[in-house]
Amino acid sequence: MSDAGATTGREPELLGQTVVVIGGSAGIGLETARRARADGAEVVLAGRNPQRLQQAADEVGAMSTTAFDATDATALKRFFEDLPDPIDHVMVTGPGPSYVPLLEMDAAQVRGALGDHVVLGLEVARNAAGHMRPGGTLIFMGGTGGRRISRELGLVSAATATLPPFTAALALELAPVRVNLIAAGFVDTPLSASLLGEGLDARRDELRAKLPIGRVVGPADVAALAVHIMTNTALTGATYDIDGGQQFVSG
Repeated sequence: MSDAGATTGREPELLGQTVVVIGGSAGIGLETARRARADGAEVVLAGRNPQRLQQAADEVGAMSTTAFDATDATALKRFFEDLPDPIDHVMVTGPGPSYVPLLEMDAAQVRGALGDHVVLGLEVARNAAGHMRPGGTLIFMGGTGGRRISRELGLVSAATATLPPFTAALALELAPVRVNLIAAGFVDTPLSASLLGEGLDARRDELRAKLPIGRVVGPADVAALAVHIMTNTALTGATYDIDGGQQFVSG
């Protein structure tokens, strides 16, 4: 039994289950793997960087790791074929948004901005479904910031709008495997730090002052939601916002 189960006097809810995290070497993916492991799951981590993956695996006690580019359809297919059956839950953190003014985008960039998350999600679903237990779930990551329209966001708002109906439709096709979407706002991760650079501390201070929760959302907050979605088998086809109320205040 894990320490979490021993502390609360209950059996861990993911005991005997396998959780696969694509994008599991850092940030939200790593924190979800850590929380799932603490709740009794075996975890499999995938990502592009083998060194970071191994470090993450050592941190959480992962069952295995595989380094590959998830947007490579052949590599993704091979990854799921090589996993021992069955698996229970798959989380895909996915590529981050690309903020490019509309008139500066070429056709390939437009296709990528509108389709990358959907195409990746569909390929993961296609390859994972046959290996998953009924009642397990696919969890995708989206965002709440793209729900507003602005010149700076470009096509991000259109891409954001496609994910909830895609998730719901896929949930009907894959049933009894469940499909859900987590829509996050700013999350204090290494990715956010790399994007903001020297502006990171100012952004943190701004959000602490503006957000209704009075603090910045962290990876552990998103991980707690992801594990709840895994364990609550009544949840499918839905989008779960986690942004500390950011979408309701400016910025």
